[in-house]
Amino acid sequence: MNRTFVAIGSICALLSVALGAFGAHGLKEVLTPNMLANYQTGVQYQMMHSLGLIAIGLCASILPAGGHLRRAGWFMLIGIILFSGSLYVLSITGITALGAITPIGGIAFLLGWLFLALAAWKSPSES
Repeated sequence: MNRTFVAIGSICALLSVALGAFGAHGLKEVLTPNMLANYQTGVQYQMMHSLGLIAIGLCASILPAGGHLRRAGWFMLIGIILFSGSLYVLSITGITALGAITPIGGIAFLLGWLFLALAAWKSPSES
C-alpha cells in the first residue's frame, strides 16, 4: 500500500504542476479572471492532496496498514478527481452544472483527512 499511494500521489503532483503551467500560459488569455481563479483553486487543492497521498504512503511504513489508512488514501484520490477535476472542466467548458460535483469532492477530502487522523489515533502508542 505504501508504494501505491506514493506513486499515485507523485503522479497527481506531476499533473498538478503540468495543469498549473497550462493554466498560467495557455488559459490566461482565454478564461475570465473568475474562471481562471477557479481553475487555479483546482490546481492548488490537487497539489495539497497529492502531497497528502504521498504522506499516507509514507505513514504506511510507521502506522498499521489498516482500513483507516487505505480509506484516507482513496478518499483523497476521489477528492482530487471530483473536486479538482470538476473545477478544471467547469472553468474550461463553462458547464455550471458541474459545480454540484465540486462539494462532493470537498467532502471526500475531509473524509481523507479524518481517516488519516483515525489511523494515527488508533495506532498502538509508543512505549
